[in-house]
Amino acid sequence: MASYTCKTCGKISSESGHLCDPTEAGKLYTCESCGQQAKKKKHLCKPQAAKFEFFCSGCGRGAVKKEDLCDPQPMQ
Repeated sequence: MASYTCKTCGKISSESGHLCDPTEAGKLYTCESCGQQAKKKKHLCKPQAAKFEFFCSGCGRGAVKKEDLCDPQPMQ
């Protein structure tokens, strides 16, 4: 099983969705919004940022879906 570490807060989890900035050594992801390959599963690009509806009250990271954040709050 893979282990992910959040570069922002240092938390470790077996599921990347519960971390603000998960990383897994040696793995590349393809961004669904812009198509770019990135080392981070939660890569940030302009098309995604324009769709943000939530932010994490712990670290300030933005996201389209609240389940992608540790402590989601709606954008105002």
